[in-house]
Amino acid sequence: MQRILLKTTMPFIDDDWHVGRFSQLQHHLRSLAAANGARLYEVHARDRVEDDGGADVDLRAAGDGQYDQVWLIGTDSTGALTPEDVAAVARFRRSGGGLLLTRDHENLGSCLCTIPVVGLAEHYQRTNPESEHARHRVDDTESAHISWPNYHSGRNGDAQRISVVEPLHPLMERASGRPLEWLPAHPHEGVVSAPTDLGRLARVVARGCSATTGTGFNLVVAIEAGQGSGGGRVVADSSFHHFCDCNWDPAAGAPSFVTEPWGDGMPRSQEAQSDARRYVENIAAWLAASPS
Repeated sequence: MQRILLKTTMPFIDDDWHVGRFSQLQHHLRSLAAANGARLYEVHARDRVEDDGGADVDLRAAGDGQYDQVWLIGTDSTGALTPEDVAAVARFRRSGGGLLLTRDHENLGSCLCTIPVVGLAEHYQRTNPESEHARHRVDDTESAHISWPNYHSGRNGDAQRISVVEPLHPLMERASGRPLEWLPAHPHEGVVSAPTDLGRLARVVARGCSATTGTGFNLVVAIEAGQGSGGGRVVADSSFHHFCDCNWDPAAGAPSFVTEPWGDGMPRSQEAQSDARRYVENIAAWLAASPS
């Protein structure tokens, strides 16, 4: 059984994006089983917990080999990861551990960029902005307090139609062998790209399109294991709202600062729900197959 650490980068705050707001993700991963009925994943969901020196105790445990996968959710705006945390993640990856990185708009979760090599798949405003200067502009004009990158893929609670990049990657494949078509939408997504230094080890596997401007942007990057990439496989994702309870089902509720209008496309579409869950299954399975 694979051991997954589902980890946010900030301590528990009730009215914020704590790990409890990803409860449906946790439940789905825990429900997955092999053909013989054996559970595939043991999921440990944690908010940030620091030792006396300020380092995260769970990331240290990952670096010491207690987990097979780390799903790191960049929810902070303060640069939470310490040098000790970054070193622990690097040790974890060198041992073959699989890593998911996900974040949100503007500079939320920009501490992910400090993770060697693969952190540069995530783009922010202050740190590692997109290389194309023309993209350094507001896309979502409905939330005036949020700046770029903030690609408007749709309302929270709705589904966005995605474009899968050929050749079809296992991360983006339905059980039927056809490409995924839907992911949860969000009014202001971040953005990712394949770090050029990684060459063929990294590629974009799915793209979105702004419902406001029609601008295309990268949703998912897959990074293969190897010495050149720093260790085990990595998935870099443009928004943790692809995994949030409220984006899978708006009835689940959200922090009080989420004031944008809600959609209902996800709960009305069995196909979109199925694709969102299949995406999660694919991430876990692909990371589990990371060569050690």
